[in-house]
Amino acid sequence: MLINFMMFGVELVSSVKSGSVALMADSADFLADAGNYAVSLFVLGMATIWRSRAAYVKGIVMGAFGVLVLARALWIGLGSHVPEAETMGVIGIVALVANGAVAFLLYAFRNGDANMRSVWLCTRNDMIANLAVLLAAIGVFGTKAGWPDIAVASIMAVLGLSGARDIIGRARAELRGLSTSTS
Repeated sequence: MLINFMMFGVELVSSVKSGSVALMADSADFLADAGNYAVSLFVLGMATIWRSRAAYVKGIVMGAFGVLVLARALWIGLGSHVPEAETMGVIGIVALVANGAVAFLLYAFRNGDANMRSVWLCTRNDMIANLAVLLAAIGVFGTKAGWPDIAVASIMAVLGLSGARDIIGRARAELRGLSTSTS
């Protein structure tokens, strides 16, 4: 949780400095993950119904994040802004190392209930996003254009929407299972 919150600050400042939408999307994702971990820890000892409800809400938030990133990418994509590739690359590497450490800590929980699965999916998606930011940095550097940054931000949004669908589906299934077992 602390790693994600610190990386939110690092990437937010770096996204403003570099003008990168992909870094901005990743910084917002780090903040969402810090909140996700906090909620997961809060409901960890609670009954399954509360953990499933928390996962459902986290899925909705993750989906909203995906929609907002797509909207921001479209807005920036209409202009001709070119972000700083060097800053994107350096921060992308720092973020990948941070998420790799978190993934190592969470690997054992990747197949847990919807709540734990949501934590794992967020971390997995973050590592994929970090690799994509690095590819965007290379693309921006090579083309001297902003479209690789916009493309990566869009991919990150789709990953968020996909993860949200998975988490909401698992949470719904758990909630249905709970309602039929108590009926």
